[in-house]
Amino acid sequence: MNSVKTAQNNKSKQVETLIIGAGAAGMMAATQAGRGTLVIDHAKKPGEKIRISGGGRCNFTNLYCEFKNYLGENPHFHKSALTRYTQWDFIALVDRYKIAWHEKALGQLFCDEKATQIVDMMLQEMRGAGADLWLETKVIEVRQAGSGFATRVKKGEQDIEIYSQSLIIATGGKSIPKMGATGLAYDLAKQFGHEIIDTRAGLVPLTFSDKRFAEMSGLATDTKVFNDKAQFEEATLFTHRGLSGPAILQISSYWREGEEICVNLLPETDLAEILRSKRKTEGRKALTTELGFHIPSKLVNHLRQEMNLDGNLADLSDKRIDVLVEGLQNWKLKPSGSEGFRTAEVTLGGVSTSGLDSKSMMSKTIPGLYFIGEAVDVTGWLGGFNFQWAWSSGWVAGQHAAQRQP
Repeated sequence: MNSVKTAQNNKSKQVETLIIGAGAAGMMAATQAGRGTLVIDHAKKPGEKIRISGGGRCNFTNLYCEFKNYLGENPHFHKSALTRYTQWDFIALVDRYKIAWHEKALGQLFCDEKATQIVDMMLQEMRGAGADLWLETKVIEVRQAGSGFATRVKKGEQDIEIYSQSLIIATGGKSIPKMGATGLAYDLAKQFGHEIIDTRAGLVPLTFSDKRFAEMSGLATDTKVFNDKAQFEEATLFTHRGLSGPAILQISSYWREGEEICVNLLPETDLAEILRSKRKTEGRKALTTELGFHIPSKLVNHLRQEMNLDGNLADLSDKRIDVLVEGLQNWKLKPSGSEGFRTAEVTLGGVSTSGLDSKSMMSKTIPGLYFIGEAVDVTGWLGGFNFQWAWSSGWVAGQHAAQRQP
């Protein structure tokens, strides 16, 4: 490493690869970069997002991971990494550690026991590869030094200068700041001349200023939620502040403030045919009673006035049935906002992929500088896709950094 300034005293350290961030992407990169690698993080424990994900069981990947499950300015950038390290590769790693897992809906894979099994697995892989880990270590400054990098950190009471040939930024995005999320990756990217795509909260509950759904808080129902960009057929959850649940979290990534979303409350039901048939045989039945067999009664009561749900089945004309069904299958709603980064599962936007090499995640202008994981403008759907991006982007960056070592 004669191209990197040599450590002069005990307050400096020299490594081949420095990784900032001990989350999913950073730990995976360390397993591949191997000996001479140091991972640093300001947190007390590594992999905190892994630990809390999936209700404490970690939705670590998805069986049906495909390129279409990701958003970003460049819809093709993520293909290389996801092809080179797939969900099957990560599943094989999990199986090698005999971590029991199960599939939930739509190919989502979870640990049978605790998410910390995934953290422990990655730490063991790092140790086996010869990588070191420093926690409670804060980055003060990063600069280029010769053909490498000098990173000044504070570890305990010590100020330490770390010299490295390669520098991998894996500090994530802005989501869930109470866990220590910061914009460090974006600050460093800008410092080194990289463009930042505007960031916003993704996979996040949507809010309504009038709290119109408070009376139904806790109620969930199967829906199809859509706009002109995407559609998702999953559950919607009504909350004190607005709407949540898988379908809402998914569409939130395709929604912008001021736009409407549409909710189909009967995605699998031919209500028009049912009402026309029962109008003949059960004409005295109240419309709200019949609707209660297909939509939760609390929701029927909520919609009663808005959609004119009074009267009996015998009172329904064909035209009114069509209008009613149209209203229930295209319920238009305009959220006032979202819960923001406080509860968002991911950050949309980030370091522009235009300045990164898709095969290595390395900067096109600064040799040895890499950006991976959530920090990059690649965002997956709900259901394990973002973890797979972390594993895949970390894997290719770590592999490439290892090849750069003398």
